[in-house]
Amino acid sequence: MSSELAIRVDGVGKAFAIYEKPYHRLLQQLFPNAGRSWHREFHALRDISFEVRRGETIGIVGRNGSGKSTLLQIICGTLTPSAGSVQVHGRIAALLELGAGFNPEFSGRENVYLNATVLGLTRSEIDERFDAIAAFADIGEFMDQPVKSYSSGMYVRLAFAVAINVTPDILVVDEALAVGDEAFQRKCHARIERLRSDGATILFVSHSAGMVVELCNRAVLLDRGELLAQGTPRHVVSRYQKLLYAPAARVDEVRARIRADTDSGVAVGTFGERSDGEASDGSYFDPGLVSQSTLSYPSLGACIEDPHIQAPGGQRVNVLRTGSDYFYTYRVHFEQAAVGVRCGMMFRTTTGLELAGGASAVAGEGIDVVEAGNRVEVRFGFRCLLAPGVYFANAGVLGLHGESEQYLDRRIDAIMFRVLPDPDRLATGFVDLGISASVSADSRGGV
Repeated sequence: MSSELAIRVDGVGKAFAIYEKPYHRLLQQLFPNAGRSWHREFHALRDISFEVRRGETIGIVGRNGSGKSTLLQIICGTLTPSAGSVQVHGRIAALLELGAGFNPEFSGRENVYLNATVLGLTRSEIDERFDAIAAFADIGEFMDQPVKSYSSGMYVRLAFAVAINVTPDILVVDEALAVGDEAFQRKCHARIERLRSDGATILFVSHSAGMVVELCNRAVLLDRGELLAQGTPRHVVSRYQKLLYAPAARVDEVRARIRADTDSGVAVGTFGERSDGEASDGSYFDPGLVSQSTLSYPSLGACIEDPHIQAPGGQRVNVLRTGSDYFYTYRVHFEQAAVGVRCGMMFRTTTGLELAGGASAVAGEGIDVVEAGNRVEVRFGFRCLLAPGVYFANAGVLGLHGESEQYLDRRIDAIMFRVLPDPDRLATGFVDLGISASVSADSRGGV
């Protein structure tokens, strides 16, 4: 194995015995050669192979139940593979399950010494680093209380504080950073960045597409225990989201296409991409971002068609950059003549909170008449001032129906789009209002 490799996973498989009834486990042990099996095998992993070079940050993505956590446990040595082998070069520290390895009856202080010893530190090394561990965990007087009295957030604070202060060559994180308040999460990310800059190898499981794209050199996609794709984070995440949001009836088809591309050696990143390519500002189209919550109002003689976002150059995009300009556009086909026609749009969060929207005209000043059979094209120009995350866009067309204005057609969550992380962003909340800050110190050094 090359000295440049930190981890080598070669043909790893893991099967678990599943017993239909509790006493079948006993029967299997008592009569292993009885001519029948008292269990069936569940293959959590099948023939997984990949390599991780020293200093790389690798994201592991996949749907729930895909085998991500099982793979990390095998790499860390807490599970034994049923087939294949794993070679690890260097000290490894892991955050797998919340508080794994903690004795609930021990105090936080005692668990620090226990965990750090398991991770390879001597007593004198732990003594030297204890203050740094306690400061990072920041749990105050609870350090000398039994950990069974801790909240889940306190567990992960202490576990993470120990893991990153043993100065690991390899850090393995399984979604543990999703716990804790924002300040603690930011502190964790900053420490991970420091470890990366010092040359540590990092493996982590995350459902945050933005985090994988932002932090990782490469990514790996697992599904149903199989390695479906590996390559650049952007395109592996694209495949993952294509799979995640695929209708149940098309999941096998999507899996087959991803596997076929991988087996045939097609360059990662070509699967499902539009010929539009990447816009000049780096925004692009991700075929996996498809709204699964679209709700259509009953049509009153009009039909909204093809809602989407375009970059100024005309490329269709749904992964946007903060601060760039775009157009939200759609067409409306009128099956019946309509009067007083107005069109609208609205951006919403994943929880349904309405963030910002607009209309093509104020009430009473829409298009006087649109004849049956005609189409109109609607374009709303906007500057993306949204925080990194996933959002949805509505589309609607109104007209006079009888004596009142009504929706002739309306689509809730018509499209789904994502805003990429911006490491230089100072704004907080959902929308950047362009706030400028000024801080000055008085002559005594105060603020």
